[in-house]
Amino acid sequence: FSEKAFRAQEDILNHYVTLLITKLTAKANANVAVDIVQWFNFTTFDLIGDLAFGQPFNCLDSAAYHPWVSLIFSNIKLGVFFEVLRRHPFLGCLKTFLLPKHLVQSQKEHRALSEKTAKKRLEAGGTERGDFMSYILRHNDEKGMSEGEIIENSSLLIIAGSETTATQLSGTTFWLLKNRDKYDKLVKEIRGRFGREDEIDLVAVGGSPYTARFAETGSPKGEYIEGYWIPGNTSVAVPQWASYQSSSNFRDPQKFVPERWLGDPRYADDVRGVLQPFSVGPRNCIGRNLAYAEMRLIMARLLWNFDLELMPESEEWNKQRIYVLWEKGAVNVRLTPVVR
Repeated sequence: FSEKAFRAQEDILNHYVTLLITKLTAKANANVAVDIVQWFNFTTFDLIGDLAFGQPFNCLDSAAYHPWVSLIFSNIKLGVFFEVLRRHPFLGCLKTFLLPKHLVQSQKEHRALSEKTAKKRLEAGGTERGDFMSYILRHNDEKGMSEGEIIENSSLLIIAGSETTATQLSGTTFWLLKNRDKYDKLVKEIRGRFGREDEIDLVAVGGSPYTARFAETGSPKGEYIEGYWIPGNTSVAVPQWASYQSSSNFRDPQKFVPERWLGDPRYADDVRGVLQPFSVGPRNCIGRNLAYAEMRLIMARLLWNFDLELMPESEEWNKQRIYVLWEKGAVNVRLTPVVR
């Protein structure tokens, strides 16, 4: 998951981004609006399937969700019920009655598919391709992971490496289209910087100022946090949504203002270190580099190729339910190919 390792997989990423652009070009030429949320999901699921198991879900080719993808959505929703039971153990005796049966069944099917696909990739062997499993196989000595651990992690990789990135891409697109001055500024930057589409690669887009920085963790013996001594082995959690929406941390927290990250003096007092979308510490998200690479490359090539217009029915897309992740509705946009 290092930046170096992912750059070695850049051809795989470019393949699916190119396929996305090809499919969207056909939609644009037909002058029909598209649900960009679906297309982001198709792309991220195909990509993580290829990177994790060496085989895509073929969502982009079919322009439809693979049955496994639907199971993943249900699996995420079930996680909320398990979290409630974890926090209220006395409800455990009612688990059979509280957990929706269709979600439980979806979880079983998801795990079965994860196991089947992971075993198929393990049996195929091979360490040259550069997918995640090749790294596991290459270093899987006596200190490596057991087959059960590999299967469990494969299940997690599929969820963590797809839906989260698609959510970020969807949100970014929506807020850009709701703030046309920000959209115009980003489009001008992308189209002014790149004369040809093949100039858009991970190195070229890697200097994005939006990159989040991770903080190092303190000593396990204990640490002062905001003047309070916290003993070692203490779990400390911060509600991210509340922190990001607090005026104590950010000026105009409800506004979409990319300039706050670009040195705008109006936002000099923002506590930017609060923003940690990938968490911090030894258990932060190992897929950070992958997520940033996907988001930058997809957005850059999307806006290089098309002008986007938000459809009226999606104007209030941000009003959503949340089950660990946002339950995203459609972001319908009209795409117009850029004429050069």
